[in-house]
Amino acid sequence: MADTTSGRLGNVLITGGASGLGAATVTAVAEAGGTALVLDVTAPANAEFSALVDVADTESVQRAVDDVVARAGGTLDAVFTAAGIDAGGDLDTVDADKWEQVIKVNLLGTAATIRAALPYLIKSRGQVVTCASTLGLRAFPAETAYCASEFGIVGFTRALAAETAGRVRVTLLVPGGMDTSILTGQSAGVRALTDLASVKPAAVAQAVLFALQQPADCDVRELIVGPSADPR
Repeated sequence: MADTTSGRLGNVLITGGASGLGAATVTAVAEAGGTALVLDVTAPANAEFSALVDVADTESVQRAVDDVVARAGGTLDAVFTAAGIDAGGDLDTVDADKWEQVIKVNLLGTAATIRAALPYLIKSRGQVVTCASTLGLRAFPAETAYCASEFGIVGFTRALAAETAGRVRVTLLVPGGMDTSILTGQSAGVRALTDLASVKPAAVAQAVLFALQQPADCDVRELIVGPSADPR
């Protein structure tokens, strides 16, 4: 796992690391002395190791994880799953393919990435931080796909923590009201709330670091982060 005595994070795999919270976390990891390994459909601007991959494609994710870990020295200390999309709108109006792609990227992509990374993390006694949303704790109109995927991540992460206890540390990060490009795909109601109160991705990235930099005998199981004025 990350060497907290020296302050170094080691190798941290980040999905969605080319933009938004993922990119902010890449910067934060580098500033803290770690090395970011990025998986994204877009090339990141600030990562030494990266692979272009759609996290919804399980087989490609396995190859990409093995590739970037090999290029980074063969070890992996942590994973942060920040990749996410949305297709807001009422269920009977949202295109079915777009609706299902939200589930594939957000939920199945999270699972595929962690599945591919687990052998490395078990060997290093490393850590997983998953990224859900406050819409994984509370239902919201015109957000059936996003809520389904985020509720799924919450359940998946809690089950993973129980399954890997003592071998891999697992943290569920639940950000809300965050100012990122994912808002363009969200419903008008969610966008209106975020216009009223939002938090910068760089601030949420510090919460990721907080979880990653805890001592080996301390598990941060869940973190909810958002603007103080957000009613969710």
